Amino acid sequence: MATETEKKIESRQIQLVSRPTGVPTVDNFEQVTVELPPLADGEFLVKNEWMSVDPYMRGRMKEGKSYVPPFEIGKPLEGGCIGKVVESRHECFSAGDYVLGNSGWREYWISNGKSVSKVDPEVAPIQSYLGVLGMTGFTAWVGLKRIANLQSGNTVFVSAASGAVGSVACQIAKAYHCRVIGSAGSEEKILWLREKANVDEVIHYKQTDDLSAALGSLAPDGIDIYFDNVGGEHLEAAIEHMNNFGCCVECGMISTYNATEPPAAPRNLFKVIAKRIRMQGFIVRDHFADHDEFLRDMSSWIRSGQIDWEESVTEGLDHAPEAFIGLFQGSNLGKALVRIG
Repeated sequence: MATETEKKIESRQIQLVSRPTGVPTVDNFEQVTVELPPLADGEFLVKNEWMSVDPYMRGRMKEGKSYVPPFEIGKPLEGGCIGKVVESRHECFSAGDYVLGNSGWREYWISNGKSVSKVDPEVAPIQSYLGVLGMTGFTAWVGLKRIANLQSGNTVFVSAASGAVGSVACQIAKAYHCRVIGSAGSEEKILWLREKANVDEVIHYKQTDDLSAALGSLAPDGIDIYFDNVGGEHLEAAIEHMNNFGCCVECGMISTYNATEPPAAPRNLFKVIAKRIRMQGFIVRDHFADHDEFLRDMSSWIRSGQIDWEESVTEGLDHAPEAFIGLFQGSNLGKALVRIG
């Protein structure tokens, strides 16, 4: 019987055909079918089952130098993925292994094992390694523990609090017995934050004329940490109500990713000086030395019931562009995933 690699392996993949102006559209993407080469010694073939869509990918659709190279036109996009090894000529990976990689947006991929790790489907659902046990959870953990130096009793404000990273950040702060205020844009998300994430207060920012006033009324004694996923008016409000020597953890600024003009806010940035506010951006890959500690913490919180999570699942590789675009329309609750097969 012919093995997978003796057959012709055709793989569908999603490519970028044009760089978006403003909010991406499905016309910026195309699906093509390619034929993969035979496996060489030291390689293995993976069939993807899950892939992640994340806001940071919007930055890679722009030209220009950044901390990660931009996506190339006419080449498959990349992103976190979980797949199953279907054929192997590598001594460390066997058929049937589940692996975590960065070759999302496609059905099959070939690897030599570099930057690929095995995951155990007996520990947790495999897709959780793209979410709460993966880069998403690690990002929230690094932002609060390493950047903000989170302490018990802090008042923490989290924007996009029902999103993939924000929802985990809220619950880590609660695990540290902090008072947590979140912002979200729908009644469904607000209900989840109150009932599942146990957030103390939630701002429905789409129904709030004055975000700063709303935050001030919920944090009369100020905030100590702002976990920023949004930027813009949220950052301005956080600076306004930040206590002296507080910290703005700059994880993301989704409100600016599709902007065609520079945003006006924050207009009160000068208060960073008087309040001695520390603002620090971070890239989670700089902290991989701490990954084992993160896994110990997160596993403990999950076992104790202190961490819950949601997944917004889109079915089929064909619909990956829509799943990605939905991130900027606020359509996801928790981690946005695409089930490929």
